[in-house]
This record gives sequence, C-alpha cells and structure tokens, in this order.
Amino acid sequence: MLEQVIAAVKEVAQEEIMPRYMQVTRQHKVDGSFYTEADLAAQESLLSKLQKLYPAAIMGEEMSEQQQLVQWEAGDAGLWNIDPIDGTSNFFNGLPYFGVSVALMRKGRSVLGVIYNPVTKELFYAEKGKGAYLNGVALPIRKREISLRSAIANVDFKRLDRKLAEKIAAYPPYASQRNYGACALEWCYTAAGYFDLYLHGGQKPWDYAAGCLILEEAGGSMCSFDQDDYWAGSPWRRSVIAALDPALFIQWRDWVRAHYQNG
Repeated sequence: MLEQVIAAVKEVAQEEIMPRYMQVTRQHKVDGSFYTEADLAAQESLLSKLQKLYPAAIMGEEMSEQQQLVQWEAGDAGLWNIDPIDGTSNFFNGLPYFGVSVALMRKGRSVLGVIYNPVTKELFYAEKGKGAYLNGVALPIRKREISLRSAIANVDFKRLDRKLAEKIAAYPPYASQRNYGACALEWCYTAAGYFDLYLHGGQKPWDYAAGCLILEEAGGSMCSFDQDDYWAGSPWRRSVIAALDPALFIQWRDWVRAHYQNG
C-alpha cells in the first residue's frame, strides 16, 4: 500500500497543486490561517484516492473542526490524516518549501507516512518498524555527534510561550536557528540530519502525523513539553521537542523544559 499512497500523492501534486503554484490567491480561515483553491482541490482528490486504497475514516486540514472531530473519533481502527499543502503561505508566495503530507494512523499513532515536496522532488516516507527513506535512501542522510552549543535548530517562535521564546532569542543554547514554515518538512529535515534540533509550540494532527513517524523510524527522539511519550496527551495542540541524536535530545529536552517550567 505504501507504493500506492506514494503514487497517489505524486499524482495529486502534479494534477492539482503544481499547475496552481504561484497562480492562486489566499483566503482566510476562521482561525486566521490561510488556504487556497489548490488546498481544497488537492484535499478532495486525496480523499477520493485514499478511500479507494483503504476505506477508513479520513481527516483533512481543510475540513471544518466538527468534521475533523467526527473523523478522529471514528478512526481508532484506521484513520487517513492528510494535509494537502503544508506550508500554504510558502506555496502562494512562490517559496519552494511546502509539501503534501499523508499518514495512516491506528489507535492514535501513525503506522505509515508520506511527505512530498513537488518542487524539489523530495519524497520522504516510512512504515512502522521498516525504517525511513528519502527518495529510496535510508535516513538519516547525515548524522553527527555534537554538543548542544554547536547544534543547528529549527524553532517556530510564533507558537511558543512568550517567556520561553524570549529566553531562546536572547540566550540561545545552540549555534544557529532556522524556520521555513512547513511543519511536515521540518520533521523530515530533522530526520535527514539537516537540522540537529526541532522545537514547536503546538501542532495539529496533520502537522505531525507523518513527520513524527519518519523521525521515529530514522532513529530520532521526540517528546512534548509535558509528556515523555510524544503520542500521549491531547492530539489537537501537541508541542514538539525533538532531535536526531539521542544524547543531544536529552540535552535539548532538559534545557527547554527547565526554561519553559521556570519561565
């Protein structure tokens, strides 16, 4: 089924997303985030294709909150979790850092994940217990043992607690920081070893479902601010503390939690 999901994702990207790249205008949702006609068209196409592959509950970012809740509650035995375009702001501004994200979940945890950037042709994918890959190459692409002080971090400041964000900005424990605005790819770039650290203040299920599995299968570690088991707690706003290297993860986790709790 993994190969069929990959084929479906690539087909949707080619038919519904790339012809609209830099050709659409954005619209605002109730929560202030953006969407475009490409998001809606890609989601509709994915819904149809995935249901034919495996008839299960299906939840997409562009559904209403009520529809999402109904699908989540119906999906314990099987749930397709999709973000038709993760990084919509990048997409309509012409920045080549966005992707299609699809995960199959069971009992609230992902068992299959596919993330595809149709501009760069980067295809990340994983199945539970079978490793993670980028275009057929096992992840991570690069791995190094380094100290926290010399690490490169991907940090999303927008969703962090203000006091924690101020501490990180004023006294960063790492060497350098990036944020490109697409959660799914941020997980993947951490899994590949392009980023050493990852921090996000709160993601929805379609933000983390595929990427978290890919990082797990690449050997990475992750938790939330208040849960050692990343998959525990509420699924609707899940913070992220993650790193590829286990020893570095412990340093990063302890630093973030100390400043988050004491902030």
